[in-house]
Amino acid sequence: LHRRFRSGAERPEPLPRDSLPGWRLHERYLALMDTWTVTVTNKGGETFDVDASRPLLETLEEQGVDLPYGCRYGGCITCAAKVTDGQVDQAEQVALNNRQLNNGYAVLCVARPVSNCTLEVGVESHDELYRNPFLDPLEPHELKPGIVTTIGES
Repeated sequence: LHRRFRSGAERPEPLPRDSLPGWRLHERYLALMDTWTVTVTNKGGETFDVDASRPLLETLEEQGVDLPYGCRYGGCITCAAKVTDGQVDQAEQVALNNRQLNNGYAVLCVARPVSNCTLEVGVESHDELYRNPFLDPLEPHELKPGIVTTIGES
């Protein structure tokens, strides 16, 4: 195949330059590069433009926000923050239980924004994150699926 083209025989026609208008190509590129605005309320209410395709922890750190982290794969809750407005995709996380998720917590090392968001970060936001399991045990519906077992099951 390489020799055939080198000899000049049967070269394929190049695509015309206007086969895909520039504005359509630009739209496709922008779709891959979505950004959202994240407001961190307990860091002076600062706002940051973040890349929707990357974890919040990475993009906020690059902009000078000092955040705690541990594993960087969603397996611990060191980087947990409370999402008070907006939505994130954190399907990769494995550390939060249903109670923590329902209380609005996200693990920033894997969470990606899907809208503009407002976050509370650091220990000030952890009022409902850590609970004493002996004083306030999780109900079965608050556990992750597959963890609940009934006593007497075989």
